[in-house]
Amino acid sequence: MSLGEFELIDRLLRPLAVGFPGALNLRDDAALVDVPPGHQLVIAKDALVAGVHFLHDDPPDLVAGKLLRVNLSDLAAMGAEPLAYLAVIARPPEFPENWLEEFVRGLERDQTAFGLHLIGGDTVGTTGPVFLTLTILGLVPSGHALRRDGAGPGQLICVSGTLGDAAMGLRILRGLAAPEDVSMPLVERYRTPRPRIALGRALRDIATAAIDISDGLLADLRHILDASGVGARIEAAAVPLSEAARGLPGARLGALTGGDDYELLFTIEPGKAPLLSKLAETLDIPLTVIGTTREEPGLEVIDERGEPLVLDRLGWQHF
Repeated sequence: MSLGEFELIDRLLRPLAVGFPGALNLRDDAALVDVPPGHQLVIAKDALVAGVHFLHDDPPDLVAGKLLRVNLSDLAAMGAEPLAYLAVIARPPEFPENWLEEFVRGLERDQTAFGLHLIGGDTVGTTGPVFLTLTILGLVPSGHALRRDGAGPGQLICVSGTLGDAAMGLRILRGLAAPEDVSMPLVERYRTPRPRIALGRALRDIATAAIDISDGLLADLRHILDASGVGARIEAAAVPLSEAARGLPGARLGALTGGDDYELLFTIEPGKAPLLSKLAETLDIPLTVIGTTREEPGLEVIDERGEPLVLDRLGWQHF
C-alpha cells in the first residue's frame, strides 16, 4: 500500500519544516512569514510533470532536486536570497512508497544545501502522471530586484556558464550515442540544474535586466527584448559550449534553442564590462558576452561568417 496523505505528511514532510517557526510544524492551513524591514518578498512557482519535464526512470531524489532548483533559479534571476517553499505532490493510486521516500530525501538534501525550509503545500491524488509543483519565497533588498524590463539599446548581452548541456543530456538519455566521459556530465546538467544564487546577488547593481534560461537562450532573450522594448544581435559562435557538448551533433543549436540550462542571461552597460572578469573569477563561473542590444526591434542571430541564421524555433513552448 502507498503512504496515506497524513502519514506522508507526518513521516516524510514534517521533518522538512523543522527550523522555520512560521511553518507551524505543518499543522495549520497556512504558514506565517515575516519579511525583514527594507526587503521585498519574491515569489515564484514552477511545475514538473512526469514524461514532460523529467523522465519516468529519473532518480526520485534528483527529480526533487530539480523541482527545487528550477525555482531557486527564478530567485537567482531576480537577485533574491532563498527563504522557504511550499510543495504540491500529485500522485497516482498505489504509487510506490520508496519513490516518495527517495524524493523527500532529495528535497532534504537540497534545502539544506541552499538554506531554506518547507513551510506548507498539499498532497493529492491524480489519475494522470506524477505532477509536482513548488512555490518558492525569497528576499531581496527593496528596490534592488533584477527585472526583465531594464535593458536599453547599446548594452552588452551576457550569459553565465555554458549552454546546451542540458539539451544534449536529454538527447543522450533518449538514445544519442556518446562516450561515458561525455554523456555523464551532460546528463548531470539535465537532471541537476545549478541555480546561480550568488551571481544573481552580485548582479543587483551591475545588470540592467536579467532572466534565467529555462526555455532556451533565444526564447528567453525575447522575453527581455519584449519587456524592455529593444532588439538584439547575437553572435552564435560566441555562445559558450562545454567541452563535453562541443563535439556532439547539434550542440550549437542546442545552445541557442535548448531548454533546462538554468544559467543567467543578463544585460549590462558597456562601461561595466571590466567587472565581468573579476566577477567570473570571484564566483568561479564563466561569464561571456554574446551580443548587443539595439534600438531596432527584432532578434538577429549571426553565424561565424556574419550571415543571419534562420531557425525554425527559438526554444521550448508548452502549447
